[in-house]
Amino acid sequence: MRGGVSDPYYDLIEDYDLIVSSFQSQYGIRLSKEVHEMPWEEFRQMLIGISPDTALGRVVAIRAEDRKEVLENFTPEQHRIRNAWQSRHAEFVKTHTSKEQMDAQMQAMKMAFMRMAGLGGD
Repeated sequence: MRGGVSDPYYDLIEDYDLIVSSFQSQYGIRLSKEVHEMPWEEFRQMLIGISPDTALGRVVAIRAEDRKEVLENFTPEQHRIRNAWQSRHAEFVKTHTSKEQMDAQMQAMKMAFMRMAGLGGD
């Protein structure tokens, strides 16, 4: 699990621009303005509900694809996106093996996102 959410195919930090774009297109929410008043749980629930028709949704679909017949028809850019994610994810899993380490990383990512949003991480 990455980014403190149940979907292992996106990362709050690395994919922040995709998240911002997806919130704007799906919900009409400009995170830079509205996230200051949005509780973490509400943000998390909305993020989990992001549609496959958004920027983040399309990238997540590429990263998550595992059907051979679909992978055979991927463009070079789709393969690049998927392979880069798999490499980063494998490195993350390799360096964060214990539950305690994973929990600490999730908390750190949550706090980093909250600081980016101007919430101070509290």
